[in-house]
Amino acid sequence: MKTRSIQLAAGLLIGAVCVYLVLRGVDFAEMARALAQAQYGYVLLAVGVMLFSHYLRAWRWRYLLAPVKTVNIASLFTALMIGYAANSFMPAHLGEVLRAYVIGKKQRISASAALASIVVERIVDVMSLIALMGIVLFVHPFPDWVVQSGIVMLAGAAGLLAALVAFKRNEARTSRLLQRVLRPLPQPVSRKLITLIETFLSGISPLQSGWHYLAVAVLSAAIWLCYASVYYACLQAFHLTAAYHLAWYVGLVILVLTTISVVIPSTPGYVGTYHYLCQLALLMFGVPAAEALSFAIVAHGLSVLPVTLIGLALANYEGVAIYRTSTASRQASAGLNMHGLP
Repeated sequence: MKTRSIQLAAGLLIGAVCVYLVLRGVDFAEMARALAQAQYGYVLLAVGVMLFSHYLRAWRWRYLLAPVKTVNIASLFTALMIGYAANSFMPAHLGEVLRAYVIGKKQRISASAALASIVVERIVDVMSLIALMGIVLFVHPFPDWVVQSGIVMLAGAAGLLAALVAFKRNEARTSRLLQRVLRPLPQPVSRKLITLIETFLSGISPLQSGWHYLAVAVLSAAIWLCYASVYYACLQAFHLTAAYHLAWYVGLVILVLTTISVVIPSTPGYVGTYHYLCQLALLMFGVPAAEALSFAIVAHGLSVLPVTLIGLALANYEGVAIYRTSTASRQASAGLNMHGLP
């Protein structure tokens, strides 16, 4: 709880600073004009593409979770949307824990193993983002801090993947190491923690066939293509492509920078950090701050509001009270400790 409080405080501080940077020097009358003149048909199209990308993500998750259990895409999509909705209310990506709990309870599988598949999914996302950044670097140079952020994320993802593989390949040695490290704790507590970690590692398994690796790669590319299409549609909605002669890859640059905002500790829903980095990306191409902020507000809204509404509806259907942050967190933790069983 203390760690979560520190994370929340740090996120709120970073978010507040970003909000100040976003609003500084903005012509609000110009921003209102840009919002009023936008073509919201493109925004509706972007919402549809965004929801389709979430379906593709659930489809990809099916392959990642298949070594544990074959789960239907509808159940995975439900858990995914509930987790995303929870991230709009909960700090530190706790929605991912709730997502693992929901699929564990719904499918009677280990929630800790489900969480392991989500960790692998995030590693795949980081690798995909770095690949996308490398492609964009051929046509547009990123600022040094963006490249450095990419290097840090790549190193972190590669290090985490290497550690998970090492622990998985040396399960007996890992078990002995855990017993030594947790020896100072009471035996019932250490035994439960060891079981939980071992169950988590059981979710780190090779995919069932070589074809599944190809499917994950193709679906990952399709997911990121959908994300880029969302930004392109938003650029069209605000007439920015024609007005400022923006190149085809501008949407990809925005995608890379806004994805970094998700990694930075921030407020629930990434308010502040998302808007600042989205605005910053457009400022790089000569778009005025007011129009860039209008774009950021709409782009953030279409990525958060529909998901939150759908997630809340599905959570209500599944009996998960994600709007009560503390209750949801306790439920998720309890679900992990009980290995995802009701």
